[in-house]
Amino acid sequence: MAIPPTPDYYEILEISPNAQPETVHRVYRLHAQRLHPDNGETGNATQFRLLSEAYQVIGDPEKRAAYDVVHAQRRQERWRLISSNDSAENDFEAEQRVRLTLLEVLYTRRRIQPENPSLSPLDLEGLIGRPREQLEFTTWYLIQKKYLTRSDNSALVITAEGVEYLESNFRENLQRRRLNPAPERAA
Repeated sequence: MAIPPTPDYYEILEISPNAQPETVHRVYRLHAQRLHPDNGETGNATQFRLLSEAYQVIGDPEKRAAYDVVHAQRRQERWRLISSNDSAENDFEAEQRVRLTLLEVLYTRRRIQPENPSLSPLDLEGLIGRPREQLEFTTWYLIQKKYLTRSDNSALVITAEGVEYLESNFRENLQRRRLNPAPERAA
């Protein structure tokens, strides 16, 4: 039975699921100051609401215990999805498509929102449709090749090298998409 999607509150707070209550409170206060809508430089109302929601759950021992059960189930379901992938163990072409897709998303973000060109792993997971665990290798590779970099808040940003790589491989990626249309998702 599929577990309904809920935000990963630990990821939003940028803490470990093993974090002590004092750490949760301290980290929340730091992020809240930065994201509060009254902060003219770094305020973000949407992210602040998500952060507050995460803190309301993780900061309350009873709610956190209930959330931890769901969180553990979600992680198991993700790993089951990864391990039950019916394609070859090392599907190199699929990995190359994911790399180019990730670069395309970050390229588009940089062009459309140059003042805020980064995306969090959580945002990328939703946009690309792959669990973060499946994107970890892709992200690692692209950072090692200097096509991506991490911003101060661990979000990902495309580099000039990444733009050049994407532009030089874009036609090939477009051709692959025409030959291998994306599978339809179950509703």
